[in-house]
Amino acid sequence: MPFFYVDWYYIVLVLPAVILSLWASAHVKSTFRRYSQVRNARGMTGAEAAMAVLRAHGVTDVRGEHVSGELTDHFDPKDHVIRLSDAVYNVATPAAVGVAAHEAGHAVQYARHYAPIYIRAAIVPVTNIGSRLSMPLIVLGLALSGLGQVFYYVALAGVACYGLCVVFQLVTLPTEFNASHRALRAIEESALLLPEEQTQGFLERVTDLSAGTIEGLIGKQEYRAFPLP
Repeated sequence: MPFFYVDWYYIVLVLPAVILSLWASAHVKSTFRRYSQVRNARGMTGAEAAMAVLRAHGVTDVRGEHVSGELTDHFDPKDHVIRLSDAVYNVATPAAVGVAAHEAGHAVQYARHYAPIYIRAAIVPVTNIGSRLSMPLIVLGLALSGLGQVFYYVALAGVACYGLCVVFQLVTLPTEFNASHRALRAIEESALLLPEEQTQGFLERVTDLSAGTIEGLIGKQEYRAFPLP
């Protein structure tokens, strides 16, 4: 008679990644909330900061738009649009400036023909499939593994899809850090924040706020076809 059981091999393989993913997600969101509690001294909104970064790098063919949601900020290279979320677009906080500047950094990457951003864009469609299928396949394989060996291979296919996401994130890392570097430099050189704001740990947090790639590296994440930062 068929029965269901838990294969601890898969639990040991997958559970640490799930726990790390939850921790990373909570860390990114808590950091964003912390730096969203106070207004920056210049009263500069995220939309204004993004445009300032673009001007500082001589990029003139990109516009800003509002998009609904939480941390849904991204640059769309197809339409040349930086889309900023509710808590960033028309909000004047250090967090809004940091995230908006990071997205503008991606726009500058395209304007400067930064090679890794094109590599990332090329593999996004395949990664989207892997991102959506990895956990369902793993869970299905674990739940039904007692019904036959075929479900072991289903779970392994899920692990392979998860590995594809990890490869994507390894490619993404230099892209994200480069965008953050461009953002930090523009914030300093264009004085988007006062010097005292820049020395209160904010600059170090810009990467944490915007480079959700770290969260994605250790957990499941949805990737946009444009693609996302």
